[in-house]
Amino acid sequence: MTLTKKIKDKKVNFEFNKEYIKVLTDKISNNDAVFITNSFKEMHPADAADIIEHLNQNDRESLIKLNEFKIDPEVFIELNESVQSEIIKYLSSASIIRILKNLESDDAIKILENVNESDKNSILSELPPKDRFALLEGLSYPEDSAARIMQREFTAIPSNWSVGQTIDYLRENKELPEEFLEIFIVDENFKPIGTVPSSKVLRTSRDTKMIAIMTESPFLVPVDMDREEVGNLFENYSLNSACVVDKNNKLVGMITYDDVLTVLKEEAEEDALRLAGVGDEEITDGVFVKTKRRFNWLLLNLFTAFLATWCISLFGATIEQMVVLAFLMPIVASMGGNAGMQTLAVTVRTLATNDLTKNNFNQNILKEFNIGVLNGIIFAIISSLIVQLWFKDIQLSLIISISMIITMIVAGLFGIVVPVTLKKMKIDPAIASSVFVTTITDVIGFVSFLGVGAYFL
Repeated sequence: MTLTKKIKDKKVNFEFNKEYIKVLTDKISNNDAVFITNSFKEMHPADAADIIEHLNQNDRESLIKLNEFKIDPEVFIELNESVQSEIIKYLSSASIIRILKNLESDDAIKILENVNESDKNSILSELPPKDRFALLEGLSYPEDSAARIMQREFTAIPSNWSVGQTIDYLRENKELPEEFLEIFIVDENFKPIGTVPSSKVLRTSRDTKMIAIMTESPFLVPVDMDREEVGNLFENYSLNSACVVDKNNKLVGMITYDDVLTVLKEEAEEDALRLAGVGDEEITDGVFVKTKRRFNWLLLNLFTAFLATWCISLFGATIEQMVVLAFLMPIVASMGGNAGMQTLAVTVRTLATNDLTKNNFNQNILKEFNIGVLNGIIFAIISSLIVQLWFKDIQLSLIISISMIITMIVAGLFGIVVPVTLKKMKIDPAIASSVFVTTITDVIGFVSFLGVGAYFL
């Protein structure tokens, strides 16, 4: 299939979805739950969830409240978290219980996190004791811990079993997960000692002991490990799954690569939003909620802008001598700001993935210094040539050249020093770094440009 054909297909599918949403809206108005249910059954759960997300809030409420419509648990778990929170308000306790019973424990916990405490207790009381205990235990751990993303449905067998015993067990046990890539091998204390791919079991003779074909598992994930660290573990070692252990190193759950992909995606989105100062903003949030979340950072930016303005005011006499300085100083400041944000974005990401360590910190500082020098020289030459052609003033060209080099070097250095310092102070560098880096580069840009100008003038 050619690229053009693929693009055309996407456009056709998009138009189809828009048309389908119109049809679905009419069916909701006519209370035609049968048509909607049958249509959703023919779709992938992710596609059905996408359709629901594209409905307006009133139509979503009307859909969920249709008497004969029951949202599929697999569709519900594919919904955006903010839409899940909205829909939960329209669902009865019986409907939520039905959804929870048909999902794996890690997905069920994600849903319970969005339920009000009063409703949560009544819902849990209606679940079977085994399920209730598993969910309560999961909810007792910190929100960003491995225990919150692990599933308690896994396949584990004793180390002294043969392949034949294992195959018979897998066929007869109805409580095992529907899908699993690896089988965990445990000792007599239920501590994991290795893993065996399910495909390897099928290719090995029945008399062979499982311990003979297992791979020792060096990756034991503690229940309280930060989920971002779990993501880094999977990414660094290309894991398909990993066992989760309690404080006694006993196997209590497993984490699979699809859960980790979700975590890495969410963490990347969170860092990007925090760097922009908008926090955990969702597209479904209202105007006042979004305004409130953005206000604090905008207010802080306002004060830092006044700080930069105050620095400019110190050189009022210099600007009066050569008014053209006022025209050119935003160029230096903006170049420094952009250079600083480039370094900051890379640094925040390397901190998140644990790639920036004590061993390579000095090396990276030197690298950013060299990048600042090189970029500073390049853009100093470009800027000075433009200024010379524009104003025909060699002194002005020299001023912008020197200040450009100084600003680019400082921007690169502070782009790495600020987030590292915040990290050491136990402050998330993604939250506060951008404000500090922007302020520093603005101030340094103005001071260096006007300071060099004052020296020459």
